[in-house]
Amino acid sequence: MKQYLFIIALFIVATTKSQTNLDTAMLQTIINKTIDNTSIFGTVLTVEKGNESWTGSAGNLTKEQPFFIASTTKLYVTALILKLKADGKISLEDKIYKYFSLEIMHKLHFYKNVDYSDNITVRNLLAHTGGLPDYFEDKGVDGKSLYQKLSEGKDQSWTFEQTVEMSKKMTPKFAPNTKGKAHYSDTNFQLLGKIIENIYCKNIAEVMNDVIFQPLGLKQTYMYADAADKTAAMMYFKNKPLDICKAMTSFGADGGIVSTSAETMVFLKAFFNGYFFPKSYLPELYTWNSIMFPLEYGVGIMKFQLPAIFTMFRKMPALIGHSGLSGAFAYYIPEKDVFLSGTVNQINNPGTSYKMLIQIVSGIK
Repeated sequence: MKQYLFIIALFIVATTKSQTNLDTAMLQTIINKTIDNTSIFGTVLTVEKGNESWTGSAGNLTKEQPFFIASTTKLYVTALILKLKADGKISLEDKIYKYFSLEIMHKLHFYKNVDYSDNITVRNLLAHTGGLPDYFEDKGVDGKSLYQKLSEGKDQSWTFEQTVEMSKKMTPKFAPNTKGKAHYSDTNFQLLGKIIENIYCKNIAEVMNDVIFQPLGLKQTYMYADAADKTAAMMYFKNKPLDICKAMTSFGADGGIVSTSAETMVFLKAFFNGYFFPKSYLPELYTWNSIMFPLEYGVGIMKFQLPAIFTMFRKMPALIGHSGLSGAFAYYIPEKDVFLSGTVNQINNPGTSYKMLIQIVSGIK
């Protein structure tokens, strides 16, 4: 999540005048200007408001091009967990030891000489309030994070068990349910993915396909599993494509989905419109903790909202959904009843997507 520090440098209020409904020329102009051919080489955006829908692209991405949605995958995992809750197969208050072997649970959360492993709940994993370290962005025993190694081009794969072992070698951030504390951790969603697999007795790719992709008619959306698969647009790190296909096969539940902007939109609308779980669940998800200013995290869901001081004291509506390190995003704006999905396809500076979103939100009446 450290990459979101770039957002601070992007607090720009759009000067675009408000338009009636969807001004497609304005939207296309914004995404065109996002391309700088220095770090952002391609972008794609889908916007829906009421019965209006528009998809546009610029640079080296097309409207139909599949891309890695990275941590936006977590919203799909949240949908699966909430569907299991609605079906009476799981409770958010379940202790996670119910779903794992003693070997996995042994000192999973050992903090200040106290083992809190058996205190962690499903809700803690969804909300990042358990204090578990992040196997991906926190530093390992060698002083480097897995993110750093991958960004240097050192592609590698790993198993769920190796994820757990990497996490156990790191120091937890706090005891579970420490008031006001949250630490964004991909480890949490690796664990949630395995819980889903254990309940369904299928791997996460099969569950996603059976419960989400096929029922929604998504033809270009899938869990990436074959490093030889070159369907998805290669992500950029700074000014160069970054080939980390082995790693992308390993992220799974914390960031392994490939999709298009339009198909991400189909899922996003289904999520907020009660397709997977009752809409009455949504308010329960909106219990926010800061994870990296100005991002906040609820229960399996993310919020982006700039304070008024950064927007010339004009209120900016909240964007609720999820984004990913690749610059991918899927957000709903309740105040305007607008849905947004897409990507800027840049690992080093995903904050660029927020600059673009600020301009788009400001331009939609």
